[in-house]
Amino acid sequence: MTTDDITPGTWDDFVTRHPRAHLLQTHAWGQLKAAFGWKPLPVAIRDGEGRITAGVQLLLRRLPLRLGWLAYAPYGPLVDWSDPAQVTRLQAAIDRAARGAGAAFLKIEPGFGLDGVDFARFGYRPSPQTVQPPRTIVLDITGSEDDVLARMNQGTRRNIRKSAKHEVAIRHGTRADVDRFNALLAETGSRAEFGVHAPEYYERAYDLFAPQGRAALILGSYGGQDLAGVMVFALGAQAWYFYGASSDRERQRMASYGVQWAGIQWARAQGAGTYDMYGVPDADPETLEAHFTEQSDGLWGVYRFKRGWGGDVVRSAGAWDRAYNRLVYAAYRLAASRLERE
Repeated sequence: MTTDDITPGTWDDFVTRHPRAHLLQTHAWGQLKAAFGWKPLPVAIRDGEGRITAGVQLLLRRLPLRLGWLAYAPYGPLVDWSDPAQVTRLQAAIDRAARGAGAAFLKIEPGFGLDGVDFARFGYRPSPQTVQPPRTIVLDITGSEDDVLARMNQGTRRNIRKSAKHEVAIRHGTRADVDRFNALLAETGSRAEFGVHAPEYYERAYDLFAPQGRAALILGSYGGQDLAGVMVFALGAQAWYFYGASSDRERQRMASYGVQWAGIQWARAQGAGTYDMYGVPDADPETLEAHFTEQSDGLWGVYRFKRGWGGDVVRSAGAWDRAYNRLVYAAYRLAASRLERE
């Protein structure tokens, strides 16, 4: 069963109920990516009563030089990996859909909590390239606000208090505020020398998720100037901090801490019990702690900020590939290895 048989509501009902539910598998995420060069393709299998039991939303993107398509599954498939029969049945449906769409190969990033799963058993091989950050920090935001604060380090709690003491005004932004968030993102990207999406990307993300209560844009300002902002998302018991930005102005007011704390409070109000800080360097916790004071490139700069919020460093299963066109896939692996060496 593919996209022609699945309505957006049916798909999102399945994703939300699944034990491995993730925002990047929702219909809205597919629509977001569709606006920027990807084609979403949901694939599912059903039980005898017609209910979806396992599935995946593939994202298809054309490869260069007319070499076909890449099929990509972020935080999927949503399947019981301990049930080989279910995995095999879904994999057959995925193969039919991916091949039918002209995919040269399939890349999956199945997510967290899958230690011990033998993906090679199902025809996958470790990928030389990930799309999502394989390692992150996940906060436990259950209990009272005092409980959540107690899990943070002293410096983070102090900076949250400083943000309030220094009169940073926190507000939940409207659609009109996305332009202001984009201005902060441009400033952050220029200062930190990392890429940000086009302004239209964040506008589209807000339009798709905020009206449904699955996202919030939170801004912190002082004296009429925006100093920091976050865009956070929630689905079921999980929340994610995907996008953040800050200004160099008035940094002593700790606005970044004020908006992040407001993001956590919003996530708790949505019923989330975890808050994913989304992306730290791919190193074990001991290495992270040993070197974060001396490194600032890549995700090391944000690790210094994220570590103080009191979460656990966790690693996903990484990326795994399944080739349909072996020549094209071999060329991809060669190109990826060259990029890694540069």
